Amino acid sequence: MTVKELAKSLDARVLTCEDQLCGEVTGCYIGDLLSWVMSRAECGDAWLTIMGNINAVAVAALADVSCVILTENAVLDTPAREKAEEQNIIFLQTEETGYKTAIKIYKLLEE
Repeated sequence: MTVKELAKSLDARVLTCEDQLCGEVTGCYIGDLLSWVMSRAECGDAWLTIMGNINAVAVAALADVSCVILTENAVLDTPAREKAEEQNIIFLQTEETGYKTAIKIYKLLEE
């Protein structure tokens, strides 16, 4: 599934890199402790978090996730948005909890 298809299925707002949603989503990782995510998220994962700061952009780049999904309408701050655009890191936003979003992603990937 592409990031574009995922965003549409989740009814998620695209916050960055709207023209680059063709990457593949192959899994999902939930976490807010950045050092933990850095060592455990896998390439191609959609990373679910509430961390919308510049450090999250760095972790997303290091982990090579397909996108970052800010759950519970968490905000992406301006410096993070600018850095994400520079580094082609896709941020999406949903009002759902991480738990509900992860369940939806699991079901979509199982289809």
